[in-house]
Amino acid sequence: VYHRWTPIIMILFLFLSDTLVPVITVELHEPVTFTCVLADEDFIRNGLQWYKQSVGDNLKLILTLRKNANPVYEPEFSGSRFIVKHDKNISNLTIVRTIKEDKGMYHCAVRNWDKFSWSGTYLTSDYSVVQSTVSDPVHPGDSVTLQCSVLSDSESDTCPRNHSVYWFRAGSDESHPNIIYTDGNNECEKRSDTVKSCVYHFSVDISSSDAGTYYCAVATCGQILFGNGTKLDIDADI
Repeated sequence: VYHRWTPIIMILFLFLSDTLVPVITVELHEPVTFTCVLADEDFIRNGLQWYKQSVGDNLKLILTLRKNANPVYEPEFSGSRFIVKHDKNISNLTIVRTIKEDKGMYHCAVRNWDKFSWSGTYLTSDYSVVQSTVSDPVHPGDSVTLQCSVLSDSESDTCPRNHSVYWFRAGSDESHPNIIYTDGNNECEKRSDTVKSCVYHFSVDISSSDAGTYYCAVATCGQILFGNGTKLDIDADI
């Protein structure tokens, strides 16, 4: 049964866990690099494979890399756009120029006798989340409005405009962030021919205990994206 607090629990789990699949957000036409850390330098002896998996699709082999040999690319993936480099126990796969079809999960897989290693990174290029900054200290009694902008590729934006937006506050004396739930006020505007911006606001009436870093989290299109945080410094001397 889906409960309205379920997204909050999921977001908090993603926020605090260091074992979940990492997410990389990249602007279209920009390069991106995925890194695979192997157990040891000889782990590649029987071959390392890089795979791509789009949502709802099967794994597709990108290339196979063996020790002291050139990488072997599959026909669907060009060696001019996908570049692999290997140094000791680290393998990097770079997409030279991303397109919207590159969105998906990228896996590296290695097996050497009874050892097996598998890791993945999720790539998204449709959305990015940017938060505004507050450069000057604020005082108790002030009202501050935080801003969270969701940038999307307007050509491929097939999801509803009303994203689910959540706010967190991480104080300097707290080990975990506090959840602040808000629907938020939002407005969408087309920033250019290819980019659309949805802006969400969250107002805080400042007290001396409100110092910390505020994060917005946006649930949209089956993924959860985090902003880079807005730090509030409280100056109690008036």
